[in-house]
Amino acid sequence: MPRVKRGSKRRERRKKILGLAKGYYLTKSKLYRSAKESIERAGNFAYVGRKRKKRDFRRLWIIRINAAARLHDISYSQFIAGLKRAGVDLDRKSLAEIAATDPAAFGALVQSAKASQTPAPNA
Repeated sequence: MPRVKRGSKRRERRKKILGLAKGYYLTKSKLYRSAKESIERAGNFAYVGRKRKKRDFRRLWIIRINAAARLHDISYSQFIAGLKRAGVDLDRKSLAEIAATDPAAFGALVQSAKASQTPAPNA
């Protein structure tokens, strides 16, 4: 079998890893093995972070909607349930944006949510 030296392929792979590790502290940006470990770890954190970002933003939107809804004497859950019954089909991102930038429009949404709530039966 002919001899294979892997010169350019190995160099390209190592160059890629060290390029990704650029800016890392001490040997993590200089030595291949340390850089490879750091890149692997950073990649794991980045992967998890992309999943967390969705959760974190939804949580933030819900907090903002709840705060704005409570200014109108209605809880978040009552507000969302009222909007569903009223047939208003806005996502939480849009509702949070409206709550932050246009209080009058948000007030109108609260009124429609309150109007669509079923009255409590007299027991």
